[in-house]
Amino acid sequence: MRRSNARTRVYSKARTHNGMDPIKLQVRPTSRSNLFSRNSNSKHTKSKLLIFALISISFALLLCYLLVFGKSSRSSVKRKYGIVIDGGSTGTRIHVFEYRVENGRPVYDFGTDGLATMRVNPGLSAFAEDPDGAGRSLTELLEFGKGRIPRGRWGETEIRLMATAGLRLLESELQQRILESCRQVLQSSGFKFRNEWASIITGSDEGLYAWVVANYALGTLGGDPLQTTGIIELGGASAQVTFVSSESMPPEFSRTVRFGNITYNLYSHSFLHFGQNVAFDSFKEALISSDLNLVTESLQKGTLLDPCTPKGYSHNVELLKLSPGSMEDKSKYLATLQSNGNFSECRSAALMLLQKGKEKCSYQSCYIGSTFIPKLRGKFLATENFFYTSRFFGLGRKAFLSELMMAGQQFCGEDWSKLKKKYHSRNEEDLLRYCFSAAYIVALLHDSLGVSLDDKGIEVVNHARNIPLDWALGAFILQSTAELDQEHPDWMANIVGDESPTLLSVIAIFVILMFAAWSVSKWRKPQLKTIYDLEKGRYIVTRVNRY
Repeated sequence: MRRSNARTRVYSKARTHNGMDPIKLQVRPTSRSNLFSRNSNSKHTKSKLLIFALISISFALLLCYLLVFGKSSRSSVKRKYGIVIDGGSTGTRIHVFEYRVENGRPVYDFGTDGLATMRVNPGLSAFAEDPDGAGRSLTELLEFGKGRIPRGRWGETEIRLMATAGLRLLESELQQRILESCRQVLQSSGFKFRNEWASIITGSDEGLYAWVVANYALGTLGGDPLQTTGIIELGGASAQVTFVSSESMPPEFSRTVRFGNITYNLYSHSFLHFGQNVAFDSFKEALISSDLNLVTESLQKGTLLDPCTPKGYSHNVELLKLSPGSMEDKSKYLATLQSNGNFSECRSAALMLLQKGKEKCSYQSCYIGSTFIPKLRGKFLATENFFYTSRFFGLGRKAFLSELMMAGQQFCGEDWSKLKKKYHSRNEEDLLRYCFSAAYIVALLHDSLGVSLDDKGIEVVNHARNIPLDWALGAFILQSTAELDQEHPDWMANIVGDESPTLLSVIAIFVILMFAAWSVSKWRKPQLKTIYDLEKGRYIVTRVNRY
């Protein structure tokens, strides 16, 4: 009776709006139901563990391959070659590089084993009247390169021609004719070459490349930008100044170099026409045309004094090498031109050349002409003609400006006959330039750029730690590094890009194991529940629908 009443109460609670009494199924959480539930959960847990184990094994196999075979691939050592031809203003030089690739990075040897060079004269710009001759002038250099690279590697060895200030001074049409002549020869050389690899680089590029090789040699490339060393080059046709600067600067003077994870913000500019040889020619032109204020007084006395030539030297029209248009108009001055070696006046004349056009400066500071230059900071290396002039006078590497002044004063004031006797092995035309060279360097570094005479922060060198400070080496460092970065952006990509059958096998095993794990996840014993059927008055075991 108690049972009937209980059922009636249940039915009355479940009665619907139309008076029908549906069958009520009530789940009864008995101990038997708990037994089935535990059994089902146990199966489910084991299934999860099996899936996890299969996935872990798959990843472990793949990781082992990447670490073992990947490391083996990265640690493999490859030897490579490269060629850079420097088309300078006074000569053309070939640089043949041999280097190693370890762990995807280049390892250079700029000593006798990894670098070979050869130079021929004159420079490419000397072939303005015979452009085809420019290409022929490379033949000897190419034979030199072939002698230092195994024949089987010629086809994979990249060769690049980079011309500098000498060609930059020529008209555009002449530039292209000379370059095209060189391209034809390089295309048939047997080395790997593209037409765009023969070009005229900007003066800013030249300075940047020189800065790169200098800091590579000093071990500061890839480190703190504030610990890097600036570089000042004095070439034949141009001068370059490049260094890290924190000052804001016009975009045309700003260059950015990224090496490793470090970005360097550089000031880099090339002063065309301010190289030592071109500046000397400009001085002679200005002297004969009386463009320099210092000769006005001497002209009034009927004579024209040359302060940059030692006394006793007789000027020769051929050696003066005046521009064709100037010969007729200026020949009247040659008869009155007298050598009057005077270092101080020569220095003043050189400074006038360097400061010409300064009145047009539109920037906060213009140390040379009307060109923007931020204040020099940090240490500097002075190379090329700074070094050659310093070596001629037998000067030290540091604080050389005060010594150069004394040496220049003595040389300029000496009689020409004594100088020829003392330096009898020197070419007369070259010897004649050293009075002007000494004065020009002091005017450039001290009077214009503000380097103190006893500044030990500037060092005159041609090598740094036995590595030549040649801009072509810096160009090769950046190009070969960028090339390898493109080929192997990272070691993982290198491994995935490997066509090794071992990698394919590991991938196949990984796919099979993942499929097996998926299959196991689908194959599971059904989950059961025990319910109590109120109508039948008994317990029923039923499958739970998982969907």
